[in-house]
Amino acid sequence: MSLKLTRPICFFDLETTGTDIAKDRIVEIAILKVFPDEKKELKSWLVNPEMPIPKLVSDIHGITDERVKDKPTFKNIAKDIQNFINKADLAGYNSNRFDIPLLAEEMLRAGINFTKKSFKAVDVQTVFHKMEKRTLSAAFKFYCDKELENAHSAEADTQATYEVLISQLKKYPELENNIDFLEEFTQQKRTVDFAGFIIYNEKNEACVSFGKHKGKSVSSLWKENPAYLKWMLNADFPMYTKKVINEIQLESLNTKQ
Repeated sequence: MSLKLTRPICFFDLETTGTDIAKDRIVEIAILKVFPDEKKELKSWLVNPEMPIPKLVSDIHGITDERVKDKPTFKNIAKDIQNFINKADLAGYNSNRFDIPLLAEEMLRAGINFTKKSFKAVDVQTVFHKMEKRTLSAAFKFYCDKELENAHSAEADTQATYEVLISQLKKYPELENNIDFLEEFTQQKRTVDFAGFIIYNEKNEACVSFGKHKGKSVSSLWKENPAYLKWMLNADFPMYTKKVINEIQLESLNTKQ
C-alpha cells in the first residue's frame, strides 16, 4: 500500500537536549521524504546544540557532548533543512505537540520564517492513541509485527513512524488515504501556534487556551488588556507563539486603517 500524495511529505524525528520547547535544542534530526511517485529520500544530521546535553537525556538517545562537539550548529544547517522540506507536508510521532513546535523554534532562531500555514501536519501518534493507545515501540510491533531496534535513534524512529502509518491505513478502512483527512484526524485541537497556547474557537477566532483569560480572543485582549499579552511576549513562551501574537496585533491595526 502507498500513501496517496499530491505533494511530498516529510516524516521526521528529533533527538534533543530535553523536552522544553522554548529552551531545549536539537541534537539530531532525521527526515524521510516520501514523494507522490513513492520515491523516498532520507537525510539526517547530528547537531551541536551549543548547550550541554544532560546525562539523563544522553542515556536515553546515546548522543553525548563529545559526539556533537565538532558537528554543525542548527543555524549552519537550517537552510539545508528548509530546502529539503520546502513545499512538503510534515509527519511524525507526537510531532504536533513536540517535534514541529521545537523545529519551529530552531528555525526562527536561525532567522528562517517557519509558518504553520505552509504545510499540513500528520501526527501518527494521534492515530495510534485514538485507535489503540500505546507507545511507538508497541505501535511498531502491533501494526508491523516487528521489533523496533535502536529506539530513540532519530533514523530508526523516523522509518518506524512511516511504516506504522502505512500499516494503520491498511488496518483501518475508516482512515482516508489523503493528507487533508489525516491532518484533520490527527489534530487534537485547532491551534494557531504550534504549542497550543493560542487556539481557534468555534467562531474561528484566535483565543488564549490557558490561565485567567482562557477563551478570550487575542485581538480583544490587545484592546482590553494589552499588558497581559506583553507579559506573554516577555515571558518564557515559545518564539512562534510570540510571533503569532504579534501578527494578530498587526492584522488588527491593518483592519482599522
